[in-house]
Amino acid sequence: MTRPAACLFDLDGLLLDTEPLHARAWREAAAHFGRTLHSEELLALRGRRRLDCADQVRQWIQQSGGPSLSSADVLEVRQPIAASLLPHAAPMPGAQELVERCHALGIPMAMATSSSREAVALKSEPHPWLKLIERRVHGDDPELLAGKPAPDVFLLAARRLGVDPTACWAFEDSIAGARSAQAAGCQVHVLLPADGVCAQYPPEVVCLQSLAELRL
Repeated sequence: MTRPAACLFDLDGLLLDTEPLHARAWREAAAHFGRTLHSEELLALRGRRRLDCADQVRQWIQQSGGPSLSSADVLEVRQPIAASLLPHAAPMPGAQELVERCHALGIPMAMATSSSREAVALKSEPHPWLKLIERRVHGDDPELLAGKPAPDVFLLAARRLGVDPTACWAFEDSIAGARSAQAAGCQVHVLLPADGVCAQYPPEVVCLQSLAELRL
């Protein structure tokens, strides 16, 4: 098997099991303003930047007859909830082993995440193995012009590694993230969520039930 020139990793739901925690934080924040978020709405938030998600939740609240809010109003409620939950996120099965294997083989790695630098630090602190991924593009990176599903985050990650994105393997779990990586030209590997099916994702992605399936 030909190994990739580099591996580009999402974080939430791919390396760390944060998606149920993010969903709970958004659900509780919306409920504070009288709006119940449904499962398909929570799915639509996966993989996207915090501000983009807050703006979407704000719109849903207002469209349902709720109060007129700013994104900051939503985040003021949501962020303390998330901050209390996210440090408890466990690694996804096979994630640590995959990162350590890439490191041992000398395969360059970068993190391509929608999470802010501050949020990544909060979630990563209990997991020292994540420090092996030294190059990172965060959702609040000043060079990042657009969040997922735009290709910018993967293009920027590949550029910082000095590799062609078409020679990279990108690892994602969200539909928005898979679209982003595919638009960047990467070979996309999707870790299917418990409620996900491969047909929901762009064509030509490689679907995985667990990162432990992957062999490098």
